[in-house]
Amino acid sequence: METIAAISTAMGEGGIGIVRMSGKESFTILKKIFMDAKMKEIDIKNIKGYTIKYGYIIHNNTKEVIDEVLVSFFRGPKSYTREDMCEINTHGGIVVVKRILEECLNNGAELAQPGEFTKRAFLNGRIDLSQAESVIDIIQAKSEKEVEASVKQLEGNLSKKIKEIQKQILDQMADIEASIDYPEYDIEEVTNEKALQTLFNIKEQLNQLENSFKNGKILKEGINTAIIGKPNVGKSSLLNYILEEDRAIVSDIEGTTRDTIEEMITIKGIPLKIIDTAGIRKTTDKIEEMGVNKALKIMEDADLILAIFDNTRKLDEEDKQILKKLTDKKAIILINKIDIQKDNLQNNKEVIETNKKIIHISAQKGIGIDELYDEIEKMFQLNEIDSNKEIIITNMRHKNQIALAKKCIGEAIEAVTSKYPIDMIAIPMRQCLEELGKITGENVSEDIINEIFSKFCLGK
Repeated sequence: METIAAISTAMGEGGIGIVRMSGKESFTILKKIFMDAKMKEIDIKNIKGYTIKYGYIIHNNTKEVIDEVLVSFFRGPKSYTREDMCEINTHGGIVVVKRILEECLNNGAELAQPGEFTKRAFLNGRIDLSQAESVIDIIQAKSEKEVEASVKQLEGNLSKKIKEIQKQILDQMADIEASIDYPEYDIEEVTNEKALQTLFNIKEQLNQLENSFKNGKILKEGINTAIIGKPNVGKSSLLNYILEEDRAIVSDIEGTTRDTIEEMITIKGIPLKIIDTAGIRKTTDKIEEMGVNKALKIMEDADLILAIFDNTRKLDEEDKQILKKLTDKKAIILINKIDIQKDNLQNNKEVIETNKKIIHISAQKGIGIDELYDEIEKMFQLNEIDSNKEIIITNMRHKNQIALAKKCIGEAIEAVTSKYPIDMIAIPMRQCLEELGKITGENVSEDIINEIFSKFCLGK
């Protein structure tokens, strides 16, 4: 494989910038452009791994100093990619890091593709595919809990569980092979009984992994939360208070919010995608009508609806229509403006009959907001999501492979209970092994590998 180089830090001004190289020619290329503090060549051949050297990156032809740097050295196989690697730590800035990258490329390196360093770590056997995918999950994490779950996957927790299940399948297949090879011992019935018990146990383990995706989806994508209500009930005020900034326009004029405003926040360590929508009402304004229709569509697709009603007004027909739409939804009813008037909607029959949690708030003053957060935590059982104690599937590809593996186990169970010939049981079990192997990368196509790593950023 060619020696590759890329900028590994975000482009822009910063304290430091890092240019990374990996491959058998890394140190040879570096020798051409790196001088020590006295502007002398460094004996790179004898530099040990896990060391840092101070010096200067120079233009190979003109000997012009490009920047003062620290270079970290990593010798394969004890490196991220299991190849010789170096990381040039320079002053942060677009011009400087680009010039240093150009020097690396001009002296023999190839520009790395997105995720190519991690791809080499996978191809060289340092990590498996599920661990590689956890790297991008850590980079893109939106909450502490998502980071925790991804770090556990990087440590190999999911891989260990998959290998444990695979071993159970292989052990059972060995028993099946034995009963086929030695039919004179008449052990087929005993083998079938044991196989059935093992298969049910494996199915339960796969069930637990698949079901963990419910929490994993929350960790990764957040709770899709729509703020719904008529104009001027306090939707934008609630959004602004939650975000602690004036993100949405607040006005006494109805219909000021005509499109959605989306922001991510974190509650109890879990991300919420908060969507402020246009006020729902009948309107002759075509633009506002589009906003209302969009609000209704978002309401339909939301994981959680925060339905706001104005405590200073009586419920009208439009309010009642909103209440009816909450019937089959996860929703919390917020009675707003209690700082202005306290008891107007407190015992309203239509509100109570929704059987939804009712919280009295003041979006302007923050009254009741902590109670709202507590209710969201309770509703989605956020306090029960513990990535330190359980394996949580956050990746849709993994979830799909586990579902396919479970289907294969179901077919094996059906083969046993239908008293198929014992060798027929082994067929879906082998298929299950293949499906699980696609999670760790044992049986995955090059196209899938390329697709996975194309989602990575440059330099990782």
